[in-house]
Amino acid sequence: MNKIIGVILILVGGFLLYKGATRSDSVAGELDEAGSKLANRIDGGSRIPEHYYYLAGGGILAAIGIAMAVSGRRSS
Repeated sequence: MNKIIGVILILVGGFLLYKGATRSDSVAGELDEAGSKLANRIDGGSRIPEHYYYLAGGGILAAIGIAMAVSGRRSS
């Protein structure tokens, strides 16, 4: 069961990594990043563009999925 969940997490993590990478290269991603930088300069806040969350979340899910798939219980 852990291997199945691990594979599912790897697939979801891969999808989020793909979505984050394509968004960062798109016009919307560039505008989001430029808007965040401008807003941070104006009010000193700490804004992060949305595609960074996709990339971080996808990497974490993929790593957890790999760990679950590799270190599953061995059945006799």
